[in-house]
Amino acid sequence: MSLERIKVITGDTGVTPYGGGTWASRGAGIGGEAVLLAGRALRSNALDVAAQILKTGKEELDIENNQVVSRLTREPKLPLEELGRIAHFRPDTLPADFQAELSVTRTYTPRQYGFTFTNGIQASLVEVDPDTGFVKLLKHWCVEDAGTLINPMLVDEQLRGGVVQGIGAALYEECLYGPDGQLLNGSMADYLVPMAGEMPDIICAHIETPTRQSQLGAKGVGEAGTAGAPGAVMNAINDALAPFGARVTSMPFTPEKILRALKKCP
Repeated sequence: MSLERIKVITGDTGVTPYGGGTWASRGAGIGGEAVLLAGRALRSNALDVAAQILKTGKEELDIENNQVVSRLTREPKLPLEELGRIAHFRPDTLPADFQAELSVTRTYTPRQYGFTFTNGIQASLVEVDPDTGFVKLLKHWCVEDAGTLINPMLVDEQLRGGVVQGIGAALYEECLYGPDGQLLNGSMADYLVPMAGEMPDIICAHIETPTRQSQLGAKGVGEAGTAGAPGAVMNAINDALAPFGARVTSMPFTPEKILRALKKCP
């Protein structure tokens, strides 16, 4: 079935069953698998209906290009619109011992592990000014194995968004408090977050090793960019500081901390 004929209706979390959320990047790995299982069940049910309408064996039919077709010759036999019309509005024309069922529900729970782990590698190229302590990001690379990629472009942007969040933690974001415990940078005017001007080109690449836990093989990717970016940035900074015998280990790696590591400020 062509994508333009598929409509996704999101539910109200106040009335839908409890699902546990997408923590641990499980949206595609669990929700996607449930969708796949439901789609396959619906396809099977649609072919059951088509077999009754066409008075032929289900094994002789297939679905292709919004049509029920002959599995052998690929000849169109029945538009899906007509199949749906009969199943929903004229089921009385079908055999008395047959019930058309074009609405299905499937639930999926991983059994082998509660989580499906991704893996990947990141690298960062930075330039450190030893006089000011400022770090300039030049380029960042991320290669991730998220299993089966349903929408590669969306996965790329999830990775980039996560990398930006990780870079923010590595270089900018910090809660500052006064001696009386008062938060000093409680607004976006004072709290530093990475902006487009600070971000380097982020190059994404993928390896697809489908998980054996599910038929879909998706692992999830939401947290992958965030997890690896701070370590890559820290290693790059420390590589630049190595000739000076300096090292930083406490995020965020602010100019003040870098200058302190270089023994240029108290």
